[in-house]
Amino acid sequence: MNAAFKKHILNFKTPSGTSRGILNTKETWVIIINSEGKQGIGECGMFKGLSIDDVPNFESKLQWTCDNITLGLDTLLDKLAAYPSIQFGLEIAFKSLKSNTQFILFPSDFTTGKASIAINGLIWMGSETFMKQQIKDKIAAGFDCIKMKIGAIDFKKEIGVLKALRKEFTSKDIQLRVDANGAFAVNDALEKLKILSDHDLHSIEQPIKQGQIDDMALLCEKTPLPIALDEELIGVFNVAKKTELLQAIRPQYIILKPTLVGGFAGSNTWIDAAEKEGIGWWITSALESNVGLNAIAQYTYTTKNKMPQGLGTGGLFTNNFESPLYVDKGQLNYGEAAKWKIKL
Repeated sequence: MNAAFKKHILNFKTPSGTSRGILNTKETWVIIINSEGKQGIGECGMFKGLSIDDVPNFESKLQWTCDNITLGLDTLLDKLAAYPSIQFGLEIAFKSLKSNTQFILFPSDFTTGKASIAINGLIWMGSETFMKQQIKDKIAAGFDCIKMKIGAIDFKKEIGVLKALRKEFTSKDIQLRVDANGAFAVNDALEKLKILSDHDLHSIEQPIKQGQIDDMALLCEKTPLPIALDEELIGVFNVAKKTELLQAIRPQYIILKPTLVGGFAGSNTWIDAAEKEGIGWWITSALESNVGLNAIAQYTYTTKNKMPQGLGTGGLFTNNFESPLYVDKGQLNYGEAAKWKIKL
């Protein structure tokens, strides 16, 4: 058995705005395992500026992983606890290696095309006009759940976009989620949540920056709008610590990004901890290529969570890998497996 990795730069079709700035490209790393004439392909989609494993020695740790691939998955996962994106890439690659069709990791009605996954339509930050146009496009494409990133432009303008949308569509027509990516200041976060709650929103992701446990707990206690923890989960690996965090903050929801929380295994422990505390959850991709998105989508279907998930569509990039994944009327689907084309 041997392994190698290759870096791949994904180019955005349109520069995409978040509260952390404008994204033009996204780095990712594809890991390939060869064994007895078979090949497994995974993706280590470390997210610069967000992932806990965004460290100077990331590629050298990837090389160490490839050099020691014969240790096996379980041992490697233990040794790579501080590198959740590498853990996830390995989980994907080893599942791919064992699969008869390389990219069918969790056989199900989803992978046979008999079922689909409800997803939210993502609205990127930008001018008021740009955001309104994106919303129109998503609704025209059949989405009935929309997630809007907020916190980069003037708050009043963002409220104006939400108000205009609610004039035309009620919460029965369109479910609205917002994601602040930690953009609100602690001293005015609750007031902003009250203003947002006037527009019949489903939830808000990470209103203040992670690590402010007491402040977030107070917000979750007093909020008129359900709060979903996102970045707050990054870097919490120990199962007891996960429970401790959830019990301290008591959020209404948590959001799981497998690339950032340690893949399937890491996500499973968060789900178990959340359900024991009566906390809701859903799964979100994190700008992976179609290799990672494929794995996340197949895993997500097996969880049987019926809420709209935060899965990408694979269509953000000009140079994504060709795959059978496609979106129709707000649902992620899996088409003909023969459509896979990986060129590195």
